[in-house]
Amino acid sequence: MAKQISVFLENKAGRLSHVTRVLGEAGINIRALSIADTSDFGILRIIVNDPDKAYEILKETGFTVSATEVVAVKVPDCPGGLAMVLEQMSDENLNIEYLYAFLGTSENDALVIFKVEDIERARKTFTDKGIPFLDENKLYEL
Repeated sequence: MAKQISVFLENKAGRLSHVTRVLGEAGINIRALSIADTSDFGILRIIVNDPDKAYEILKETGFTVSATEVVAVKVPDCPGGLAMVLEQMSDENLNIEYLYAFLGTSENDALVIFKVEDIERARKTFTDKGIPFLDENKLYEL
């Protein structure tokens, strides 16, 4: 499992650049990101090389942040690769709250970050079905 940092941002010009500047100045590297927004606010979800430090720095800077466990799954980088993983999750009735792609790859596989309702059950399913996933240390080092 891995830690994802979520940052709640007002939907105003410059807020995203402020977050990235703060992280960059602290030496924190963003490895994956996703933004969901409404007319009033957005949620920036990020995977970084040092989530604990990122959380503290952003909190100290006045951002509203939270940490969430997610799982980074190796998905075959070929047509239908993601469908295969999603079908196996569906077969086990694993509910996906959201997902997004990782910026890099792991060997010959694409990486997808999944937020699921039951992370321990997802981990067991992936193990039982032979679906590889990365532990947090390997993910942060990519």
